[in-house]
Amino acid sequence: MKFEEKVLTTKKLFHGVMLDLEIEEVQLPNQQKATREIIRHPGAAAIMPFTSDGRMIFVEQWREPLRRVTYEIPAGKLDQRDATAEDAAWRELNEETGFTSDQLTLVCQFFSSPGFADEQLWLYRADNIRPVEKQLPQDQDEFLRLHPLTLQEAKTKQQEGKICDAKTVIALQQWELAVINNK
Repeated sequence: MKFEEKVLTTKKLFHGVMLDLEIEEVQLPNQQKATREIIRHPGAAAIMPFTSDGRMIFVEQWREPLRRVTYEIPAGKLDQRDATAEDAAWRELNEETGFTSDQLTLVCQFFSSPGFADEQLWLYRADNIRPVEKQLPQDQDEFLRLHPLTLQEAKTKQQEGKICDAKTVIALQQWELAVINNK
């Protein structure tokens, strides 16, 4: 069976700082027409930053769409300063945590919600983090608190509903797999 849809028209409804919104009329494989509401996003980089004693740094922050505080791994969207997702990961690690590392290792990449968005995330691991010599300024609308947590402490935060976003849940699963596999 052929699955590809043919785009007939695209209407750009909104252009924002974080995302764009488009409505597409598509022709389905059975020749019927359908409407697709699509969020266009430049992509994002996320980091699993580990201290020398094996704790991962989480960022506590307010998330207005949820109207509550969450614990997340450091992350941010790719922008004009970044040639690659890895560049964005280095920048976000510095901006959000004030730390750096000798190396970033790509753990995985994934799409956040392909049913309506094209946002792709790149998840990196940073081991033996250390303070940067010069911290980049945080975004003006960011208010963050850092929490170095053990795997068990992080799993407890997830059970409490404080860790609830997909990228951080995936990071926890990757961390647990690494522990199980002694990596």
